[in-house]
Amino acid sequence: MDERVREHADVLVDWSARVEAGDDVVLSVGPDAHELAVAVAEKLGERGANLISTYSSGEITRAYLRAHEGEFDENPAHELALVEHADVYLSLGGGRNTSATADVPGERRRAYNNARTDIRETRLGTRWVSTVHPTRSLAQQANMAYEEYQEFAYDAILRDWESLAEEMARMKDLLDAGDEVRLVSSGTDLTMQIDDRTAVNSAASVTYDSHNLPSGEVFTAPYATEGEVTFDVPMTLRGESVRGVRLAFEDGAVVDYDAEQGANVIGEILETDDGARRLGELGIGMNRGIDRYTDNILFDEKMGDTIHLALGRAYDANLPEGESGNDSAVHVDLITDMSEDSRLEIDGEVVQRNGRFQWE
Repeated sequence: MDERVREHADVLVDWSARVEAGDDVVLSVGPDAHELAVAVAEKLGERGANLISTYSSGEITRAYLRAHEGEFDENPAHELALVEHADVYLSLGGGRNTSATADVPGERRRAYNNARTDIRETRLGTRWVSTVHPTRSLAQQANMAYEEYQEFAYDAILRDWESLAEEMARMKDLLDAGDEVRLVSSGTDLTMQIDDRTAVNSAASVTYDSHNLPSGEVFTAPYATEGEVTFDVPMTLRGESVRGVRLAFEDGAVVDYDAEQGANVIGEILETDDGARRLGELGIGMNRGIDRYTDNILFDEKMGDTIHLALGRAYDANLPEGESGNDSAVHVDLITDMSEDSRLEIDGEVVQRNGRFQWE
């Protein structure tokens, strides 16, 4: 086994999920993430955790959803019970086909997601972490040789997370003290309110309210969004290519949208529910170990020189205790490149210009 796979497992179990002896752990394994799953299972055994593994396949999901007719049962009890009794939920991505569910009808996908609201909320209440094992399908999607992609992925995952957390704390402090954020770049002039919000220093550990590995972003929950924004980073959403997305906001909600490619996907997302037309997240990428776009949101949204905005659900970690933020069955990130002719302002002060922060 490649020693980097074991290092990946070590970071996931120790730094990211903070697994302890006696923890009940659900391990969701993608088809080609077998090797990482073996390393994680070994680590969990050494730790004295309790393990149950499940198989997560886009092709299985496609077969089920396309064959299912009629309404979906609300939060099936057996699935809900699994996450209700879990302390930790680890998701190891690594499918064979990144577009496996592309031909699932949108209305069926929405119905399925909406029927599992309690399951999703319960899972988000665990010490959950999502990561990916570098696979040939992901390398192909990124237009990279497999060995090249492995180097790229491990450069992003096997970071000095403590040092990066210290740097990202500077951006968290700026956001926590601010009231209004403005983004300006080609095709973008957008303002949003962030007062009374708490930014998350997403340093790839549940200790930081961070649930992705790799991570390397600082994010908050904006509201009262006004203006226009263009997302110029290509990505795959729901198995389809999406490029050049443009959104217009009034009174906090999307009132108009378009895209050079995949406008139907954006429309499908916006029609999920009322919350899907509002923002749930403003994220600022700060992981300089990610140096190119790969058409994988887990990596691309963390890249330095980028900012991402998510349509849909806001995270409780950003909100005052007892306050409910934007609610939705979806949380869909869209990315804009801030490396040229752009600026990020907080209360009128430029804190990032052309991808570089004040302190760089």
